[in-house]
Formats: sequence, structure tokens, C-alpha cells
Amino acid sequence: MYNLCRKQTTLRNSFEDICIVDTTEDRPSSLAVMWVNDHLRVLDQRLLPGREVYLDLNDASQVAEAIRAMAVRGAPAIGVTAAYGVVLAARHRFRVSHFTWRTALEEDFTLLAAARPTAVNLFWALQKLRDVLEIVTGDDDPTAALLATAQRIHAEDIAANRRMGELGAALFTAEGAALTHCNTGSLATGGYGTALGVIRSAYAAGRIHHVYATETRPWMQGARLTAWELGKDGIPFTLLTDGAAGYLMATERIQWVVVGADRIAANGDVANKIGTYQLAVTARHHRVGFMVVAPSSTVDLSLPEGKLIPIETRAPAEVLTLAGISLAPPGTRAWNPAFDVTPAALVDALVTERGVVHCPTRESVGDMMSRG
Repeated sequence: MYNLCRKQTTLRNSFEDICIVDTTEDRPSSLAVMWVNDHLRVLDQRLLPGREVYLDLNDASQVAEAIRAMAVRGAPAIGVTAAYGVVLAARHRFRVSHFTWRTALEEDFTLLAAARPTAVNLFWALQKLRDVLEIVTGDDDPTAALLATAQRIHAEDIAANRRMGELGAALFTAEGAALTHCNTGSLATGGYGTALGVIRSAYAAGRIHHVYATETRPWMQGARLTAWELGKDGIPFTLLTDGAAGYLMATERIQWVVVGADRIAANGDVANKIGTYQLAVTARHHRVGFMVVAPSSTVDLSLPEGKLIPIETRAPAEVLTLAGISLAPPGTRAWNPAFDVTPAALVDALVTERGVVHCPTRESVGDMMSRG
């Protein structure tokens, strides 16, 4: 392993002077987010599976850019990363001035909140850190208290993932196959995974024998990331194009489609990676179970239904190009929503660390959230 600080030309100016740790040959961890000594280290997922490159982040602007540019992605991982971003910001602001740090810190909260609008875990984590600031007295240094909270958020996310893995795996009743979309493993979370955590647990228990993963255009998270994680775990899998999923369900024995979520409305409607909605519709037609796996922090009780969830629209270039190569004629227009909304009526099981909700409704989701 070697360290080098150099310009990262693929990112914006605020991200240029980070320290890059290239671990292609020596892999210290497959975790996406780590607190190392006095800074945040994240795995740059845009470079997988070809290279494992870790970025050392030292301030809120770098953290926000890592989230926006999708070096870090996945709702739980975004929340954990943002929490550490507040720690870095508060430490810097307090060092600059013991008297004005609270006011200055508001700029960092705003910057981090604007990084990705759909993943509610981001806003949930920021609020947890705000709550800590409410009990920091006078001009005391808030860094230690904030770091303890960020680390607790991180640890609790991993524990929640493990619990969801157990609960979701129990829904597989016989040996068969599962289909998953996007990436929901350790790369998308604090560790272990949500939907992919269920798949890991189900495979370990002998409840599934094979996994099908969609490519997940345009960022190819399934092809690049889920395939990478399944390969490292030794779980048998097959990659398929997004458009092949329906025919797969018609011809193969799929027990469950298992996906994650970036935000879940109070009535059980689910915002997840674009393409999830059509998988849910197709699964219902073919009588395949549709399972959503997400921590309870993904549930947004302030939004009564899915149509109120803000959906991020990203740059058309992500659709029109691939690895810098143009895929369409000059002047072609493209629509690039990053997420879609699946109605609760198409969800057969919602799995959180608080329990399983079958055929979620406003009442059953509320009851699950009240369990604490």
C-alpha cells in the first residue's frame, strides 16, 4: 500500500487537495466509510472494480463533494459520511474561533444537506448531530461529543444491517434464487448491507443458491459494485441487463426481488434507485415476492405518501456517455432521474431492524416505527 497526495482531476476544486490512498494490491478493508485517527477515509466507488482507492477527507466541503459526486453512495453510507462531515466541520470552526463557531457551522450543515436530496438518512444523521450541539454548553469544544455520536451512528447501522439480514433471510422458505437491483451491500452502508445483507444471510443459511444482479444503468452499481461484493464473498451470481429482469422472472425460479431504499414515506411508498418501480410491477405480474430492506432511519413519517418525496435528477451526460465515450448522436436529449417511487401496494415485505411489515400500510408502518 502507498500514500500520495495529488490532484484528483475528476472532482471539483473543493476536492482537489485530498490525500489518496491506493490499495489496489493491499486491501485494508472493504468498508466504504472509516474514521482513521483524525480524519474520514472513504472508498471511491466510482473506480471499482478496477481500483480500490481510498480518499482521505479533512473538511465538510470535501465530504459534501464526495457524496454529490458519488464517490460515496447508498443512503445509509451517506448518512454515516455526513455525520463524520459535521465532526470535521465543527473541529475546524472551533479552532478558527471559540466564539463564532456555532454560527459558522450552519454553512457546513447547509452544504452537507444539499449534497443529495432524496436519501433521507442524510438529513436524519445531520439532525442527530444538531441534537448533540444543543447540549454542548458555552464555548466548549464540541468535537469529542460529535465524534462519539457519529461513531455510534456508524456502529448502530452495522448492527441494524445484521438484524435485517436475519429477519429478511427468514422470509426465504425454500432453496431458490434472488434478484437484486443497484448496490445495497457494505459499500452502501456502514457495513454488511441492507438488501445484500439479507442475501448474504440467506445464502449462509442455505435458503438461496444463486443471485441475479441487474447492471443498474447509468452508474452500473450492480455491474461494478454488487458483482464485486458477491465475488469477494464467494456467492454464486449472474449479471443481467436491466431490461432482462422481466424475462428472467418468466423463465427462472426467483423467490424474491430484494432491494434497498433511499426514502420510505409514511404509507410505505418507497423511493429507490431508478428501475425499482418496473421491477416491482413485473414481480407482481409473475407472482415473485418483492422485498424492501432499509433501516428505520430511512422511513420519513413527515411525508404521507411517495409522490411528495423529492426525486434527484442528475446530469444528462450520465446517460449519454459511458466511461467518457458518447453513446448517442450530438444534440440528443436525455432524462436522468436517479430514483423512482414504488407504491406500497406493490411491496410484499418491508424489513427494518425493528421488524418485518407485510404488505405495508400507513398503520402498519406507523406501528413498526413506534416499537423503538
